[in-house]
Amino acid sequence: QVQVAERGGGLVQPGGSLRLSCTVSGSIVSIYAIDWYRQAPGAQRELVATITSSGRINYADSVKGRFTIGRDYSKMTAYLQMNTLKAEDTAVYFCNVRESYDSVGYWGQGTQVSVSS
Repeated sequence: QVQVAERGGGLVQPGGSLRLSCTVSGSIVSIYAIDWYRQAPGAQRELVATITSSGRINYADSVKGRFTIGRDYSKMTAYLQMNTLKAEDTAVYFCNVRESYDSVGYWGQGTQVSVSS
């Protein structure tokens, strides 16, 4: 069984920063990629950032230049550094861990990020 746990959410003022972490445990064979998604109230879940085992990285246009994804596979952990946060970044952030390109992946429970003055 594989467990995925996100941490690091909270309330921050516009322009502030947060660092989310995603830790994987259990009997996962290998990690092909880790994705960060977010879901705002009343909206669909959207892909924010992806990092693959080869180090390839992609970002949604809305977060380019502000968010940075990283990983430490020796610790089975991925990070999402979020800077210059805006009110529209408010959402529940989820981590998805994929064992292959087209696998459904394993989801965490999510962590709430709220950006408000």
